[in-house]
Amino acid sequence: MSTTPAAEPGAAAPGPKTNRIGLTVIEYKGGKTTLCAGCGHNAISERIIEAMYEMGVDPEFVIKPSGIGCSSKTPAYFLSRSHSFNAVHGRMPSVATGAMLANHRLICIGVSGDGDTASIGIGQFVHLMRRNLPIIYIIEDNGVYGLTKGQFSATADLGSKTKSGVLNDLPPIDTCALAIQLGATFVGRSFSGDKRQLSAMLKAAIAHKGTVMLDVVSPCVTFNDHEGSTKSYKYVKEHEEILQEVSFVPSFEEIDVEYDPGSTVEVTMHDGSRLHLRKLEEDYDATDKIRALSRLTEAHDKGEVLTGVFYVNTEAPNFLAMLNMVDQPLATLPESLVRPGPEVLQAAMEELR
Repeated sequence: MSTTPAAEPGAAAPGPKTNRIGLTVIEYKGGKTTLCAGCGHNAISERIIEAMYEMGVDPEFVIKPSGIGCSSKTPAYFLSRSHSFNAVHGRMPSVATGAMLANHRLICIGVSGDGDTASIGIGQFVHLMRRNLPIIYIIEDNGVYGLTKGQFSATADLGSKTKSGVLNDLPPIDTCALAIQLGATFVGRSFSGDKRQLSAMLKAAIAHKGTVMLDVVSPCVTFNDHEGSTKSYKYVKEHEEILQEVSFVPSFEEIDVEYDPGSTVEVTMHDGSRLHLRKLEEDYDATDKIRALSRLTEAHDKGEVLTGVFYVNTEAPNFLAMLNMVDQPLATLPESLVRPGPEVLQAAMEELR
């Protein structure tokens, strides 16, 4: 016999839970994934869905540019109501830059891979990082080219091994160290299997108004999850060195975080949200660029997979501010302003005579 209380006659059944803008989590999902079962990229998509839902982001104001590769397929698997664009291999930063200059009110979440970023796209990556464009740039990093049968990418560690037994004899590019050195203002690394850390970092990324570069180690279960790989689930779990505990309090929630005074760095984000970094290393300060680069070098030398927020700077002007952009998005300006007549050119030529 059921002990569940009977509903009141005529009472409406409770509807699905909604966020602060009245949307359900279903409205942040995308299409069914076609990636391999167990692929770390799918876990990253789930964290993006959660972060966007919990932050109350309007999906129609999000753009999702990507390049070519397994990683670049993933925008199809989250935020189906947002605008997607698959760029040419390695050229996603150009598309993202053009879109943000046309409409700076958008939130741009660019998804790339280690091959798409660190090989054919390294030139575009370099210039994107130095401009501090407002973008969340995610590298889904598995160390191999998954679409072309598992060759090493430029982020593969020296001495790591393919499934066929081939050893990698080239040193890796550390995209996090490169991004910090070039001028990105929010740089971190996470692991697709670390739900709590990655979720907090993504929510902080949404609140940041400069270049966010997140390198997410995302094991390829088909070509790079075996013994000898340094980007397998087993290796990362055994060698992960967590820099700090990351928590995030959005501006629209009551700020009530318990932590030991002096052990946590609190960073106020551009929208008033608070990023809390609870130190696991006594001398680490994520606002210190030199220490960030030094700690990444130490981790590399020890064979550690260092995760956490390495560097954050909320004071540096972003690319839009440096260009003195008008408040109104360029894409909405009338033709008379964006396409002046020949008399304007003539006047400019006269000034140069």
